Amino acid sequence: MAAPASARGPVAEVARLFLLLGTTAFGGPAAHIAMMREQVVTRRRWIADGDFLDLLGATNLIPGPNSTELAIHLGYRRAGWRGLVVAGLAFILPAAAMVLALAWAYVEFGTRPWAQDLLYGVKPVVIAVVLNAIVGLARAAVRGPLLAAAGLAVAALSLAGLNELLLLFGGALLVALVRGGLAVRLRGAAGALPFALLLSPGAAAQATASAVGGYSAGTLFVVMLKVGALLYGSGYVLLAFLRGDLVERLGWLTDQQLLDAIAVGQVTPGPVFTTATFVGYVVGGFGGALIATVAIFVPSFLFVGLLGPLLPALRGRAWTAALLDGVSVAALGLMAAVTALLARDAVVDALSAALAVGAAILIVRFRVNSAWLVLGGGAIGIGYRALGG
Repeated sequence: MAAPASARGPVAEVARLFLLLGTTAFGGPAAHIAMMREQVVTRRRWIADGDFLDLLGATNLIPGPNSTELAIHLGYRRAGWRGLVVAGLAFILPAAAMVLALAWAYVEFGTRPWAQDLLYGVKPVVIAVVLNAIVGLARAAVRGPLLAAAGLAVAALSLAGLNELLLLFGGALLVALVRGGLAVRLRGAAGALPFALLLSPGAAAQATASAVGGYSAGTLFVVMLKVGALLYGSGYVLLAFLRGDLVERLGWLTDQQLLDAIAVGQVTPGPVFTTATFVGYVVGGFGGALIATVAIFVPSFLFVGLLGPLLPALRGRAWTAALLDGVSVAALGLMAAVTALLARDAVVDALSAALAVGAAILIVRFRVNSAWLVLGGGAIGIGYRALGG
């Protein structure tokens, strides 16, 4: 989506912001999205909440890592095509470098990276950051009882265990149908969202790399490219995709190695998809890490590059605007459900509860930068456990 000339900014400020986020954005996609909103809507005022919601909805329509694609969208809005590339690279590279270092230590010393102390302090802070973002985005997204009901229904059904992709597109179609006018235009809608519906996890089962046996750089590239181009969902879905190819079919990894790779991707800042960096290094050294990282993220740049310029046209038509509104509230519902599950595991005692409440006060009342709060929470967690807590 092209930004007005007055809203454009230098590429350097895009690089600085997303390098910061790529270094400090712990907690998974919901936390990344919340921190991006704080920076680009609340602090820097690059865009309004309504525009942010449109970009968030667009990232949910396409496969790949949502928070990375949102970063790429925001870079494009702020600094055009150069911003698109710079924002994505700046968000990905710090995390990939950290994961690469951990992968080297893992291979050299045979140890599993352990970050429970860090996460003990980070998770409660992330809860406060995400809840603040959900409340702020809901003010812009929930315009009337229909959208409120759709968002609440998606959150409840997600907590009940329904597939997130089904809920996302189901919520969007429900809003459009209730508003009216979509039923007679389904043929046109099929032309507007082909890749979002066809590139679903079900289609991925038939798209596999061809070589079986010893390590092959080409096969690794195809496997990771397939994942980046077809995967919707969380780190657990990523686990299922990679296990089918790398453990069961190719035999390059053991189950334990794959679990370790997923764990490292989740406890380091930035995209969870940097799991690919760890996997690539384990199976193919530094060259494998580079191949896997490039392959899994390239589709995100291509999808955003194709979809970004189309967003103004989608918002300008009644039925596609209804779809975007539905996707936006469905995405918020999914964020709320993920936050509820995370809160159950994050707030486990008096100190973690105090961290969550304290972070919420500092964000809402004093507008303290969430990046510093996340780092501070991690430091408190490490210190508390070191003292025997």
